[in-house]
Amino acid sequence: MRCDIVSCQVRHIELTMKAPTLLVLAAGMGSRYGGLKQIEPVGPSGEAILDYSVFDALRAGFGKIVFVIRRDIEEAFRSVIGSRYEGRVDVEYVFQELSDLPSGYTVPEGRTKPWGTVQAVLAAKNAIKTPFAALNADDFYGADSFRVLAAHLQSGSPDYALIGYTLRNTLSPHGSVARGVCEVNAKGYLQAITEYTAIVPDGNAAQTVESSGQSAHFTGNEPVSMNYWGFTPQVFPQLEAIFENFLAANHASLKAECYLPNAIGDLVKADGAKVHVLPTSGTWFGVTYREDHLQVVEAIAALVHSGAYPEKLWQ
Repeated sequence: MRCDIVSCQVRHIELTMKAPTLLVLAAGMGSRYGGLKQIEPVGPSGEAILDYSVFDALRAGFGKIVFVIRRDIEEAFRSVIGSRYEGRVDVEYVFQELSDLPSGYTVPEGRTKPWGTVQAVLAAKNAIKTPFAALNADDFYGADSFRVLAAHLQSGSPDYALIGYTLRNTLSPHGSVARGVCEVNAKGYLQAITEYTAIVPDGNAAQTVESSGQSAHFTGNEPVSMNYWGFTPQVFPQLEAIFENFLAANHASLKAECYLPNAIGDLVKADGAKVHVLPTSGTWFGVTYREDHLQVVEAIAALVHSGAYPEKLWQ
C-alpha cells in the first residue's frame, strides 16, 4: 500500500528515532602515528578506516552518526571525511574541548591534552537520544560486530554491551598499545576491566610495564576492550559523576586522562551496572604506529577481494 508524503515522512522519523546512533570518537591526532590518522587512506579507492565503520554501521541499521572532533581539525575532517556521509545519513558534529569541565574546575596552567575518552563521550550527551554505540575512529571492527551490537541496541535491553576481542589479535609488532583487559563471568557479563597502557607482544603471549612501574603478564587469550561499547542515554549522568570524581583527584594533572574502560569498570563494581560482553566473528585491526599502515591496507584489500566490501564504498 502506498503512503502519502506526510505519512511516509512520519514513518521515516519513527524509524530514525528507533534506530541506534553511532558515536565516533575522532578527536585524537594520533601522536604516536605522526599525523591525523583518522583520514589516512587505506582502501583501494582512498577510503579511510572510518569509512568502513560507517559503511558497516549503515547496513547494520544505525540511523545517525555523531562525530566527536576537535575544533582545530574540523575543516579538514568535514571536507575529507564528513562530506562523504552527509545526505546518506543524519550527521552531527560535537567538540571535545579542554575547557569543557564541570562547574568549579578550570584547566591547570600548562595542560594541552583533553581529559580522555569519558570526556569525549560526554561531549555528545545533547546530541544522542537513542541507544548508541561508541567506538574509535581509527580502528577496524568488522561487519559482524556492527550487526551484533545493532541487534543488542535495538532489542530494548537496558544492559550495556561491549564487543570483546582476543588480546593477542590486537597487538602491534611496532610498539606498545593500550588495552582494557576484561574479566567475564560464566553468563557473559563483565566483572572487571583494567586499563593497561603499554602492552607489547611476548611470543604468543603479552606483557606490560606501566609508567607507574607496575608489570603484568598475559596469556594472550584474555578478552579486551577495543573501545567498542553499546549504551543507553542513561550512561551520561553516570559518566558525569565518574568524571567529577576523576577531576577531584586529578584536576592539577597535566597528563591524567579519564578512560572509558576504567569508568565502566567502576560502574560495574560500584553501581552494579550490567555489561554484556558480546561474541563476534568480526576481525579487529588498527593503526597505532605508521608502520601498521601497510598491514591494514593489505587486510582491507583481502576483504575487498573476498567480496566483503565493494571496491568503491561510496558510489
